[in-house]
Amino acid sequence: MSHVLIVDDEESICWGLKRLLGEEGYDVTVAASAEEAFSAVERKPPDLAMFDVRLPGIDGLTALERLRRANHNFPVIVVTAYGNLDTAVRAVERGAFDYLTKPFDLEQVVEVVRRASASLGEKSNKSATAVRLGDDGSELLGRSSAMQEVFKRIALVAPTESSVLIVGESGSGKELAARALHRYSRRADGPFVPIHLGALNVSLVESELFGHMRGAFTGADYDRPGLLEAAEGGTVFFDEAADIPPSVQVKLLRVLQQREVTRVGDVKPRPCRFRVVAAVNRDPAECVREGVLRADLLYRLAGFEIRLPALKERVEDIPLLAERFLREACASGGTARGISAAAVAELKRRTWAGNVRELRNSIEQAAILARGGLIEPDHLPPPGAYEIAGPLDVPEGVRQAVVKWAEAAMAGNPTTGDLHERLLKVVEPPLFDVVLRHTLGNRAAAAELLGLHRATLRKKLSERRGAKPDDDDDGEA
Repeated sequence: MSHVLIVDDEESICWGLKRLLGEEGYDVTVAASAEEAFSAVERKPPDLAMFDVRLPGIDGLTALERLRRANHNFPVIVVTAYGNLDTAVRAVERGAFDYLTKPFDLEQVVEVVRRASASLGEKSNKSATAVRLGDDGSELLGRSSAMQEVFKRIALVAPTESSVLIVGESGSGKELAARALHRYSRRADGPFVPIHLGALNVSLVESELFGHMRGAFTGADYDRPGLLEAAEGGTVFFDEAADIPPSVQVKLLRVLQQREVTRVGDVKPRPCRFRVVAAVNRDPAECVREGVLRADLLYRLAGFEIRLPALKERVEDIPLLAERFLREACASGGTARGISAAAVAELKRRTWAGNVRELRNSIEQAAILARGGLIEPDHLPPPGAYEIAGPLDVPEGVRQAVVKWAEAAMAGNPTTGDLHERLLKVVEPPLFDVVLRHTLGNRAAAAELLGLHRATLRKKLSERRGAKPDDDDDGEA
């Protein structure tokens, strides 16, 4: 029967946990302070313990550190009602077995205690002593259980060398999470290099990523290291990894496997030492199924996965975030002196398609419109004011149809470079037909909606009918 020490200054918590664990067959001792806990440990060393962070006198994390220095290596579960990323990292740094936030589910407590009990006698291979604490561990804010889980996962993986894949909707804070991983890692003194290859010129992606040698291509007037070499000794962050061009994914996979970078125009590989953190804004398995992300590259990127919740999944964090953004807005010239209860209720009611980024933008605007008073609901932008339709709004059925068509075309081992032209012949006619119906046959208006020159549209329509472009007029149909 394992002996469990519960250390919490809330009598009701101690009573509840003692009864719960007692029914599970554990021998339980309780203490209301760290000082009482030290005495209890000397009298009868426990097999495992649960320490609240906020205790009268010595706090729980300091107590945990003292126990470790005194060579008491039993598993310690840290419990807190005020968790943030810094608390989670400090708990792991001091060797905590796990990290729970109040209010917790009783079944969760039993499961964690069982795991801690099962670990007795096992030699821990965790090393958290190299974790470097930053001055601000709260860039990722949240008291919700969903964010507490994020904090715990960051704290656990940060001091390792594992590659990390961050999954979350646009605006949910993926780069903040990546920067936190770097800040609390052993590579914190090295560079943090964010890379969004989808935003780079396709013809220059390889040069930007791998570097180039003088004379490798027109305009390469000098040797230039790439972004991967710039990340030497630090962390490289691939933002929106599913946007990496397929040809580059193959070469990037080789770099990650061999830990070597070869500049464009060079034959000599250069060793590279950096940690990889990547992010995607949708389910990574879906990215593989759609053919936009190679499965073998995903395996390399996803050594450990962290999923960031959408803002609508952690509504209880909205007041905390809003207050933080209001302070920042006022520091930049906003004059609001607070947020009314009605405005907070309105913020919590909204769905926030743009996530934390949209919330920040709304508070910045409201802080100006409030003109020194409280932010009220009418100071906030209309709901969904910045939900802009774009390429990502193309129905999933269309995307899937194109993927299937391309896979079928490639399965036929094409020998000519006409895949793009063949696809256009499939998709352009129905698109043109719909637009022309919408414009009542006015080709000039249709060309404007399509973003094509009128001559280009005229030519394409003529080719469909087998007529010469000159046979068509340039005005009304």
